[in-house]
Amino acid sequence: MKIGWGTGIVIAFVIFIAFIMYFVVNMTINKKYDHDFVTEDYYKKELSYQNMMIKAKKTEEEQMTVQIKPSSEGITLIFPSKITEENVAGTVSFYRPSDQKRDFRIPLQLKNKQMLIPINVLSKGRWNVEVNYTFNKNEYISIKNITIE
Repeated sequence: MKIGWGTGIVIAFVIFIAFIMYFVVNMTINKKYDHDFVTEDYYKKELSYQNMMIKAKKTEEEQMTVQIKPSSEGITLIFPSKITEENVAGTVSFYRPSDQKRDFRIPLQLKNKQMLIPINVLSKGRWNVEVNYTFNKNEYISIKNITIE
C-alpha cells in the first residue's frame, strides 16, 4: 500500500496534535507543574491596589516612610521620629514571589522606634516586605523588595 502526500500530511498533523495534547494533559495533571497565584485572593488584592497607592502617596507626603534595611542579623525596620510607640499598630507582611507557602505576616512590636526580624526566619532569595501601620488613626504603608543572600 502506497501512502500519498495528502495522507502523509494528515498523519503528520495527527502525530503533532497527539504530541501537543500529551504535554497539555501532563502540565494540568502533574503537581510538579502547579503554578499558583502569588497571593490568595489575587483579584481582590488587585482591586484594592488603588487604595494602596493612595496610602503610599500619603506616607511619602507626610514623611512617614519606614526604612527597611537588610543586614547580617536580619531585617531592621526603622520608623520615623514622629512616631510614638503607644499609638502605632499594624503588621509586617513578607511575600515570597517564587513560593506562596513561605509567605507570612507578623504584628508590629517596636522597641526604640525599631523592629528587628531575625535572619533565621527568612530563607535566601527575594522577598517583598510590606509594612502596614496606623498612627493617630491615619493609615500608612511602606513597601520594599529585598534579597537575602
